[in-house]
Amino acid sequence: MEKQIEIRRLVVKTFHITKVKFAERTYIENGVLYLKNDIQNGISVDEKLIKHIEVKIINPDNHNTFVNSIMDFSPIAVKVLGKIGEGITHVLTGVNVMLTGVDEEGIQVAEFGSSEGILNEQVVFGRAGTPAKNDILIHINVTLKAGKGTSRPGPMSAHEVSDKIISEIRSCLKQLSGRVCDEKYEYFDKIKPGKKKVVIIKQVAGQGAMYDTGLLSKEPGGFVGCRSIIDMGNMPIVLSPNEYRDGALRAMN
Repeated sequence: MEKQIEIRRLVVKTFHITKVKFAERTYIENGVLYLKNDIQNGISVDEKLIKHIEVKIINPDNHNTFVNSIMDFSPIAVKVLGKIGEGITHVLTGVNVMLTGVDEEGIQVAEFGSSEGILNEQVVFGRAGTPAKNDILIHINVTLKAGKGTSRPGPMSAHEVSDKIISEIRSCLKQLSGRVCDEKYEYFDKIKPGKKKVVIIKQVAGQGAMYDTGLLSKEPGGFVGCRSIIDMGNMPIVLSPNEYRDGALRAMN
């Protein structure tokens, strides 16, 4: 028998969402995600950078809507046990978060080019890094103060606000019983003595206001607590396969 050593075990449990609605409070029930009305209210923001926050629901049949410059798509996931790369993670499927941004003078958040326009003309759905065509989108639009959309503090504050809004959903997701998940996946980081050592190299963005990568945030695919690859001097970082699977990277571009 081939000798191998298991060093990390990651269990991912998914919960499928069929509808997203606004309600008096945030909760998940029978495949429906209910978002508290004005969920963005009460979120602490840097008032020198952020003018306004708006949250909308975009259903799959409404992709012909106009959106401001797309800053990010992100899943909704939470650690139930352990840290990034091990333990148990809960993930919602059927729903994705889209962050967009513009400044109060109507200038799109951008660095090398903006991506505002009709949603289905700006996004190829169903690709790596984009939602599935049938995913429901929680659309968080951040209006920055004038001139704040082209330097790092502005866009980073928008990512922070988005993550704080998602954290309320994560709290509900964390409380769901793993026994009622729709799918369950187990992944193991293994060492196979005597076998070839394989390294996969991934080049990530680390250039400026709209081109940054966050590493090892507090929650899978999150922003709060992450370390910027720019602030780390764009140095190489070694991640385990399970850390990568568990959302150790957040591409902020």
